[in-house]
Amino acid sequence: MTTMRRGLWLGLVLLLAAPGLRAEGEKPFITLASTTSTRDSGLFEHLLPRFEAKTGIAVRVVAVGTGQAIELGRRGDADALLVHDRKSEDAFVAEGFGLPRRDVMYNDYVLAGPEGDPAGVRGAAKAADALAKIAAAKAVFASRGDDSGTHKAELRLWQAAGVDPKPASGTWYRETGTGMGATLGVAGELGAYVLADRATWASYKDRRGLTLLVEGDPGLRNPYGVIVVDPKRHPHVKADLAGRFADWLTSSEGRSAIESFQVGGKQVFFAE
Repeated sequence: MTTMRRGLWLGLVLLLAAPGLRAEGEKPFITLASTTSTRDSGLFEHLLPRFEAKTGIAVRVVAVGTGQAIELGRRGDADALLVHDRKSEDAFVAEGFGLPRRDVMYNDYVLAGPEGDPAGVRGAAKAADALAKIAAAKAVFASRGDDSGTHKAELRLWQAAGVDPKPASGTWYRETGTGMGATLGVAGELGAYVLADRATWASYKDRRGLTLLVEGDPGLRNPYGVIVVDPKRHPHVKADLAGRFADWLTSSEGRSAIESFQVGGKQVFFAE
């Protein structure tokens, strides 16, 4: 065996013998599958340094739509989920992929659109009524179209409005397949209506003529839950570390951190 090969072999043995060794040194970490809204709003920049300072555990966030986040959990590619579609979350747990879900926080959705409001939805009490008007006017609507929690909420609102927008895909109904911030950008470029979570809307700077038109409908409430991936299904997941993250999020300290996050001087998430 050459000296080089011997060195490579020894290095491999040492690596295999030290599973706790990580690229960032000895610091433990978890992988959190979450949503683009929690990332785009700036919430994680506010929360995660506090958690890491208290526990020494780093959190590596994979920000995707809720549907994709749950799929990462199903595959065992994440240790925990922080998502916002209760039906999908409950199914994930019921199917044996996750430990019991815990309430974390909520915000709400808002309907934004062009200043001129061609469909005349401004001030509507019910978001579903506003969507019905948008469909009747064939006014451009930008949908995330990405199986995210926001997309699922949007589809429920279309159903409540008695409208199936899918046949109009590519005409007045535009599916972006992107996260919340990017979809707001598309809506601004197109002069389109768009459903957004309030936190991302508040933190989005380049609104390009978009304005908030509909808010306050109780049907727009947007709850988030945390789920630790079940180690019985995926023994390699770091359920103990992920459990500490879930404990912190739902503790008085975590709740206070959530409540103290503001965008433009306003609170945008509320602890459960």
